[in-house]
Amino acid sequence: MISVFELFKIGIGPSSSHTVGPMRAARLFAHGLGPAVRRLRVTLYGSLAWTGKGHATDRAVILGLAGFEPETVAADAADGVIARIERECRLALAGGHDIAFSAGDIVFDGTAEPPRHPNTLHFAAFGETGPPLAQDTWCSIGGGFIVREAEVGTPPAETPAVPHDFRSGRDLLARCAGSGLAVADLVLANETALRSPAEVEGHLDRVHETMMACVDRGLAAEGELPGGLKVKRRAALLRRRLDAGGNARPPHEVMDRIGLYAIAVNEENAAGGRVVTAPTNGAAGVVPAVLRYYRDHCPGADRAGAHRFLLTAAAIGGLFKMNASISGAEVGCQGEVGVACSMAAAGLAAALGGSNEQVENAAEIAMEHHLGLTCDPIGGLVQIPCIERNAFGAVKAIAAASLALRGDGTHQVSLDHVIATMRQTGADMQSKYKETSQGGLAVNFTEC
Repeated sequence: MISVFELFKIGIGPSSSHTVGPMRAARLFAHGLGPAVRRLRVTLYGSLAWTGKGHATDRAVILGLAGFEPETVAADAADGVIARIERECRLALAGGHDIAFSAGDIVFDGTAEPPRHPNTLHFAAFGETGPPLAQDTWCSIGGGFIVREAEVGTPPAETPAVPHDFRSGRDLLARCAGSGLAVADLVLANETALRSPAEVEGHLDRVHETMMACVDRGLAAEGELPGGLKVKRRAALLRRRLDAGGNARPPHEVMDRIGLYAIAVNEENAAGGRVVTAPTNGAAGVVPAVLRYYRDHCPGADRAGAHRFLLTAAAIGGLFKMNASISGAEVGCQGEVGVACSMAAAGLAAALGGSNEQVENAAEIAMEHHLGLTCDPIGGLVQIPCIERNAFGAVKAIAAASLALRGDGTHQVSLDHVIATMRQTGADMQSKYKETSQGGLAVNFTEC
């Protein structure tokens, strides 16, 4: 089982696979180093090498080596730490001693082909002279999840038993039917088999609050996003224009609001702010935008409904994670915005009282119309087309949930069929369209 604690992680932008994952891997490596270490070398491969600078991978690695965690590091504090290390050329290792360190100790190797996963980073620690005293290779497999390179593609380690283990959409529906539980209640039963109900509810509340706070910050912030593309934040201006609309409001304005919520979150993510991976940072705006729509625009919305939303979304995200991928570097943006849309559609359908079959149908519809979506960030930055792509993903999630709720849950193509198709489509997709900035908009926009 992939827990809501794993799928919904609180961290910082701009990327879960290129920022959150590398920070976690670096921190784990640094904690195992002894006092004999005098210098480090970190080598980034594949997508981490191609788009790592735009995704702040080098900054994330430095912060991880210094002992910081994505969930608790403050963006302002991170800037100060990085500035001090760059100025002094010294790094205080996590739980250890100071060593000499400079930008050249992080190598962006865009030539060597990583054998197991496109998001690969290698750590090596040296003494005064001689071969490495310690080394390790990690892969950041999407959504902030990390595994050692040797473990990529291997069955997961044995985990504690849960009362309702499921590995497919068909299995999920069968277990719900057999137990008489809704998807959200079945997931909750699994979670509370591992943790106390208070702990689970506390995490759901923190995730909800963090998402809503991110929307609010994004709606208020102005200025230019970092990275060199000179992209101006739009959410605050769009909000003011919507609020000034007066009484003559067009029926489609609610779609503008939904897109606005997603844009607000992804502008915060692009600026390195605090977001929730849902299931990734690049797709972090879809689930909060649809959840905000539920909270502010759906009569009868309440805390219990928000919990149903998140628990159901986690079940769907877990199926994609287990049976395909949520890594843009592995399957393209269909694995990020596409999965987020599927999660949000299922969550909204559940929160609005949909049956288990309607929930599964909503998830299937949402992903079906994201198949083949490439990951082609201009300049390696999670800005264009990523920010607007989240806005459209949120609108499509609501459309998918609405369409499913107006049916009876029966449909031709199952969620499992769509997950399998997404996995195969990702395998067939050329690597230049999978978070390398070597194809698509990333190379063609200047010619328009």
